[in-house]
Amino acid sequence: MNRQNLIRQARRTAVLLLLVMCGLSTYAQKTFREMEQITVNENVSTIITASEPIQLVDISTDSVVGDKPLDNVVRVKPKTGNHQDGDVLGIITIITERYRVQYAMVYTSHIEEAVSDKEVELTERFAFHNPEVSMSTSDMVSYAIKVWNAPAKYRGTFTKSNKMMMRLNNIYVIGDYIFIDFTVTNKTHLPFDIDELRVKLEDKKQQKSTNVQTIELKPALVLDRSVRIWNAYRNVIVLKKMTFPNDKILTIEMSEKQISGRTISLNLDYEDVLAADGFADNALKSYN
Repeated sequence: MNRQNLIRQARRTAVLLLLVMCGLSTYAQKTFREMEQITVNENVSTIITASEPIQLVDISTDSVVGDKPLDNVVRVKPKTGNHQDGDVLGIITIITERYRVQYAMVYTSHIEEAVSDKEVELTERFAFHNPEVSMSTSDMVSYAIKVWNAPAKYRGTFTKSNKMMMRLNNIYVIGDYIFIDFTVTNKTHLPFDIDELRVKLEDKKQQKSTNVQTIELKPALVLDRSVRIWNAYRNVIVLKKMTFPNDKILTIEMSEKQISGRTISLNLDYEDVLAADGFADNALKSYN
C-alpha cells in the first residue's frame, strides 16, 4: 500500500470515528420529554431529597422559585397558577458530590396531582466527577467510623482538668484529609453539656507582651454530634490536610454550656500530625 492510500485510509478512519463520537453524543443527550417529570402546583411545595450534600442547583426558569433549606434538600414551587395543565415550566438540575440529576417540572392545576415529596432514585442519577470534592461525605463518614472502631495507638497525649481527661487515640491521613480520633472521660457525677467543639491553631508559647494569633479551623466532619457526656465520649473530627510551623499547636477545645462552664482541650504538635498513619497501615486495614 503506497503513501497516498495510507493517507486516504487514515482520513476515512478519522471521519468514521468522528461520526461515531457524534452519534454517541447525540444518544447521550436528553430532551425534556425524555427526562423524569415532576408535576408542580403553586399551592404545593415540592421537596426533592438527595442522598448526599447538594453542591449546585439550577432552575432554568423564573416561573419557579426554589431554595435549599438543608444540605441535601431542594424546595421548589411555581410562582403563579397562570399556566395550562401539561405546560413544562422549566428544568431543574441538581448536582451533588458524585452525581447529577435533572427533572422537567410540569404544571398541574389539580393540587392532588402535584408531587410534594420526591427522593432522587438510583436510576435517575448520572455519575459526575466534581473536581472540588476529593472525598464524598458518605466516604468520609465510612472512613471515620473505621477510625473510631480502631484500637487506640496513642496513650501519652492527654490533658486532665476538673476530674476530666481528654486523650488522643489515633491520627490517620486518608487522601486529602486528617482524621483525629480522641476520647473524653468524665470522672464527676455532673454531666458535661457540650456547648462548642472548636479546632484552632495557636501560638505554642503565649506571652503577655505579644499578640496571640489564633486561627479557627472548620472541620470537614464531626462524626458524633452528641451534646452530653456522662462518663465516656469518643469522637472523630476530620480536617483538610495542612501544614503548620513548629511554633504553632493544633488545639481541640471542648466547652460546657454553662455561664462559668468547664473547658478541656487537647494540644497536638506538628510532629503528631507528621506521625499520622496512612489508611493502608495494618492497624486500620483489619477494620475494612
